[in-house]
Amino acid sequence: MHFCDYFDSHQSPSLNRVKSALRSLIDESVTIIREVAAEFERPVMLFSGGKDSVVMLHLAVRAFSPARVPFPVMHIDTGHNFSEVIEFRDRAVRDLDVQLIIGSVQASIDAGRIQDATGPRASRNPLQTVTLLDSIKEHKFDAVFGGARRDEERARAKERVYSHRDAFGQWDPKTQRPELWGIYNGRHKPGEHFRIFPISNWTELDIWQFISDYNIELPSIYYAHRRQVFRRDNMWMAVSPFLKPEDGETVSEELVRFRTVGDATCTAAIESSATTIEQVIAETSVARITERGATRADDRISEAGMEDRKKLGYF
Repeated sequence: MHFCDYFDSHQSPSLNRVKSALRSLIDESVTIIREVAAEFERPVMLFSGGKDSVVMLHLAVRAFSPARVPFPVMHIDTGHNFSEVIEFRDRAVRDLDVQLIIGSVQASIDAGRIQDATGPRASRNPLQTVTLLDSIKEHKFDAVFGGARRDEERARAKERVYSHRDAFGQWDPKTQRPELWGIYNGRHKPGEHFRIFPISNWTELDIWQFISDYNIELPSIYYAHRRQVFRRDNMWMAVSPFLKPEDGETVSEELVRFRTVGDATCTAAIESSATTIEQVIAETSVARITERGATRADDRISEAGMEDRKKLGYF
């Protein structure tokens, strides 16, 4: 039975069109996930506990149900995460019966592979690249699922579904393959791999609609709650053991939520009173800025910050 048969046939025509579009996205994503599992020898799915990776994992569960997901998930852990997200991550993989591999940025620092970032605005987020590439090499993964979407940011907007990476894990536009009529070319040499983006064509609103329709659990910080925050670069940054206000930055308790989750040192909150999925969808439907553009300090390093990191293998 088609796993989208839950849709109510008596809904309004406009709502049915929305449901039909989401059904098409789900079918596309499930097909991509199944093709990768069949074509590649050692796939892995990146799983941070954020909404996009949660949706991607649920799509994988649906793709192979009633069997177990035939590949592990991997989290590149900076050690500077929101505690709510780590608790959710561990519970989700246990409930969905998938294997979790953790690549530790702290372990990479301890091994001398990278140098820890220091200073009042230091972030470990850029350090993830080395740990990610080392983990791919260690486990000999040849396909790495990621939750990037084209609507998030311009470096991702031009990304392929099958994104080729060389033996050093780097992205080169000259080695990317055409993807006409939904046909993907996964041929690669030993040591090379592909980043696979099965939800590339989804929007933030599509993600939330899927979460609503399937009643999918997310970390609690995606919904409005009171938190100690301070203003920095016109964003609400959360006070944490890893991020403290500088002189002149005043801490206050505000009603906020997070549109995206990542390293606590570079992920900002937004003012919001949305405590339910329906309220979040209403907010998202009128948002004028993408979640990364509005709340990710690491994307503001430079105009080409994400593009530079993509070339190095960040996503």
